[in-house]
Amino acid sequence: MDWRERITFDPQVMGGRPCIRGMRITVGTILTLLRHQTPEEILRDYPYLEREDIDAALEYAAYLADEREVAV
Repeated sequence: MDWRERITFDPQVMGGRPCIRGMRITVGTILTLLRHQTPEEILRDYPYLEREDIDAALEYAAYLADEREVAV
């Protein structure tokens, strides 16, 4: 699965921050929750989320962490 299938960017939703499938839950929220909860606990607390949403948030975070800046 490609994170681009689940992570959306819309200026009208959460100020354009990366969100899960257009919902008002951000990638940052998912990552913060993962610091204290298991994916199963998150899915129990947020029944509208799917395991693939959590995986996509992690993939997106890894993508950003691997980003490189090149001075021009």
